[in-house]
Amino acid sequence: MKENCIDKILSTAKAGIIAQGLSSFIFAPNKTITMPSKKITELLGDKAEYLLNHQSKTISKGQLHLPGPDFVERVWLSSDRNPQVLRNLQSMYGNGRLANSGYLSILPVDQGIEHSGGASFAKNPIYFDPENIVKLAIEGGCNAVATTYGGLGFLARRYAHRIPFIVKINHNEFLTYPNKFDQIMFASIKQSWNLGAAAVGATIYFGSDESTRQIQEVSKAFEMAHELGMATILWCYLRNPAFKKDGVDYHVSADLTGQANHLGVTIEADIIKQKLPENNGGYNALNTKESAYGKNDKRIYTDLTSDHPIDLCRYQVANCYMGRAGLINSGGASSGASDMAEAVTTAVINKRAGGMGLISGRKAFQRPMKEGVEILNAIQDVYLDNSITIA
Repeated sequence: MKENCIDKILSTAKAGIIAQGLSSFIFAPNKTITMPSKKITELLGDKAEYLLNHQSKTISKGQLHLPGPDFVERVWLSSDRNPQVLRNLQSMYGNGRLANSGYLSILPVDQGIEHSGGASFAKNPIYFDPENIVKLAIEGGCNAVATTYGGLGFLARRYAHRIPFIVKINHNEFLTYPNKFDQIMFASIKQSWNLGAAAVGATIYFGSDESTRQIQEVSKAFEMAHELGMATILWCYLRNPAFKKDGVDYHVSADLTGQANHLGVTIEADIIKQKLPENNGGYNALNTKESAYGKNDKRIYTDLTSDHPIDLCRYQVANCYMGRAGLINSGGASSGASDMAEAVTTAVINKRAGGMGLISGRKAFQRPMKEGVEILNAIQDVYLDNSITIA
């Protein structure tokens, strides 16, 4: 009787390990959808039919390299990434509630530097302690956690084998007066490798006066990261006061963010983090009789995009080598009571556009941990729901 019980326990454990993937020797988390399709529809509100039934007539989904369980072998195997990079990519794809789906749910907490610690953690001071950041990512079923070198350095021996680490290597130092906006290196690639990171992350402010230097710095850092076997993720952001014109913020225009993505994958970012597009026509607005800006083609607006948010996001995916490099959209700032609905809406747009997931921080950690876990799980449920298809 005892032997039978032991055999049963071992069999269950083995099944859990296999379900999780050989790269991560921990039991698979519960992948049961906690939010049924009906609830997702309710959260989408009057946008439900508009978002769930849209069929894109711009760039065909058949031209995209879509996420799936075999993504590493199907897309990355023919690349120049070495076997250690492939292993670390798979360690992220094979972890959390979205394990082996091809989709990613990442918790990023670098706001203590980017937005200042007090402003970021005043709503929930437990996150001054980086261990609670990692605990939230694990409890929330995330594929990986992205935070600062110092924070992960305190926790590497306890947690690096439990959840893939992404070390954010550069930041905008936010204490100089007056404030300036320039990403500078805080950590080296060797330091990130030593603490067992699966990937490194970096930000480039495309369009800024400092972008040329940042592109060169990050390109060299990504080259070294790949040599040492780590994956690379680029926070692909625009920053220039001129991008706000006539009351419209073109920092989130599909055409400009799409080109930023294209620059990002050119320096071998494996995954692109980008804000969800909210408008289009940045090139048109900035390219006037008074000043010439960039190069443009009217077919960007007539053939490759429409005014539908899914089509705008698909243009971002297309600029990531048609999805060969995964697009994960930002979760954005916390708005309070509407955070759940906003997070689910962003996830639906990203998934149906052909994106690879969400990287959501403030909506999750600027509230009690239990509620943060619920928001992360709601995002993941969108990607687990097979009824939500590619447009």
